[in-house]
Amino acid sequence: MPPSARRAIGDGANEKLISAASAWEIATKHRLGKLPDAGELANDIAAGISGEGFEELPITVEDAARAGALPGPHRDPFDRILIAQALSRNLVLVSIETLFDRYGVRRLW
Repeated sequence: MPPSARRAIGDGANEKLISAASAWEIATKHRLGKLPDAGELANDIAAGISGEGFEELPITVEDAARAGALPGPHRDPFDRILIAQALSRNLVLVSIETLFDRYGVRRLW
């Protein structure tokens, strides 16, 4: 993660949210063996994120509908939810995923 993202996350004036989609993705990828070192986090994501000062961002019905209606090439359901949440709440996503830019998402990386 670049220093600019670390600074933004460390800045107490910034709200730090973790989408339920990110928790779902971590748990899924750990189960599939794609994140083998994430066992401790995957086993108790709620404690892991709150211990780092993050707040939960639930997925609403509106988020799901907006994600499903998004146009374009991005097919990853986790990313589509993150895009929908960022757009509807005017959030900045911390991500290396450049495809988010096509949707007008503000991204820090």
